Amino acid sequence: EVRLVESGGGSVQPGGSLTLSCATSGFFFRHYAMNWLRQAPGKELEWVSAINSEGRYTYYADAVKGRFIVSRENTKNTVYLQLNNVETEDTGIYYCAKGPASYYNAGDSFSDFPYWGPGTQVTVSS
Repeated sequence: EVRLVESGGGSVQPGGSLTLSCATSGFFFRHYAMNWLRQAPGKELEWVSAINSEGRYTYYADAVKGRFIVSRENTKNTVYLQLNNVETEDTGIYYCAKGPASYYNAGDSFSDFPYWGPGTQVTVSS
């Protein structure tokens, strides 16, 4: 059974940092790209970041580029998202999702991500 579980969410002040983790099981983690997405209150789901299977290539939405860092540890079947210099607009539920292939494809839609975690809440507030 494929399983993804996010953790590390919480409350943080603007300008602060937080690191999210996504522990996975049930598939060959090292063979797949992984994605992070988020949904802010009252807004649509938004793709945030991706990392290819080897961890060599990373991708970011413009809104988080330069502030967030995605990484992975294939020996631990875990992907991370480090949130730095957070803004109130970063508030939302953050999800990790298994990609359909080893590489990230900017043309992928959310329906192309077959497995998701339940999400972890991040609240940025002073």
